[in-house]
Amino acid sequence: MASVLKVTANGTTTSPVMRGAWVLDRILGTPAPPPPENVSAIEPDIRGATTIREQLAKHRSVESCGVCHRKIDPPGFALESFDCIGGWRDNYRVTGRGQSVIVNGRRMPYHKGKKVDPSDVLPDGQRFENINQLKKLILRDKTQLARALTKNLITYATGQAPRRFDRDSVEAIVAKISGKNNGLRSLVHAIVQSHLFRHK
Repeated sequence: MASVLKVTANGTTTSPVMRGAWVLDRILGTPAPPPPENVSAIEPDIRGATTIREQLAKHRSVESCGVCHRKIDPPGFALESFDCIGGWRDNYRVTGRGQSVIVNGRRMPYHKGKKVDPSDVLPDGQRFENINQLKKLILRDKTQLARALTKNLITYATGQAPRRFDRDSVEAIVAKISGKNNGLRSLVHAIVQSHLFRHK
């Protein structure tokens, strides 16, 4: 969704870290831990001399950073095929040197930069080449996706995230909808009928 891609970018550049962390938290329900103290943020090279992938490779080589970035970065790299407002791109846009870009007979104020590389390897060793392959890998664990969506919908419906002692209620909802092909309508009905919703 363009809105998600927009809020996980800064308006001019994309961030695989922000996008990867969003996927882990909102889609998979496995949020990344906060970064260690005294670790500076990675500023994108808008001149196009290096890609964000090259900058993150240096960052990942620091063991304290690499532990989390091996989980965060792969889904973020898959989303690099989308620019900061959600449009598809095969190459980065740069302000420095690069091939001129002409759209509808008009020269654009940016140039064609390096090719986007949306491939990476998940922490379990599964390799993907693009966003479509990543989606197929993520869909292998439908129960985890259903659990994450259940928690997000409960938070939306009640105004409060499920707490640790609500785990059994969440699992009961997930089990109930698994027999109904994890359908969204079934999930909404199960949440509305649950103790969590009716007694918050």
